[in-house]
Amino acid sequence: MSVEKTLDVTASAQIPQQRGESLLDAAVRYAEERHWDVHPGTWLQVVEGGERCSCQRADCPAPGAHPARADWAGAASGSPAAARRMWEKTPRASILLPTGRTFDVLDVSESAGCLALARMERMGVPLGPIACTPGRRMLFWVLPGGALKVLDLVRRIGWPPAALDLVPRGEGDYVVAPPSRVGSRGPVLWARQPTPANRWLPDVEELASALAYACGREASVARRR
Repeated sequence: MSVEKTLDVTASAQIPQQRGESLLDAAVRYAEERHWDVHPGTWLQVVEGGERCSCQRADCPAPGAHPARADWAGAASGSPAAARRMWEKTPRASILLPTGRTFDVLDVSESAGCLALARMERMGVPLGPIACTPGRRMLFWVLPGGALKVLDLVRRIGWPPAALDLVPRGEGDYVVAPPSRVGSRGPVLWARQPTPANRWLPDVEELASALAYACGREASVARRR
């Protein structure tokens, strides 16, 4: 299944739009509607006709989409007014969402994520927001604490965690939120946008089996090549 087919195009006046919304407006909405902590990251600057990360590193691995300061986690805020003030100062800054607070995230490859998503939809598994990154990754939102439990769950299901491309993002980590751009690769997009219907996030146990299966299948295909 392609990412395009998984994109949830349901519109809502209370959710960040895929296109056309400013980073400031999106950051304020995340804080206001979801009570997510937000913090501005780096941004893209035009340098000699090209784009470069505001960190000034020519070899930056995530141009315009990583923390700009060491104390970013402590300065992140869930206040809409604070979010507005932060992005008024740096309107081009990417949106960083600290994990391990109101949510954790399970990070898998795009191909495994699409396979798992299709399987979970057939099974009627309740899902939270899901984002797609331009680095061909899919991010699945789960209840906080899920990052600490997922590897043990995968092991109990029968999969060796070290063999799977499944990255838990919990306390001390972050994800980059739509509509932030990552260099020339493009923006982060919602595959399933945050809506009132998915305000209650799933527990990691509800997603672990499908994600482990999809990641394991991907690993098996890679070994046969």
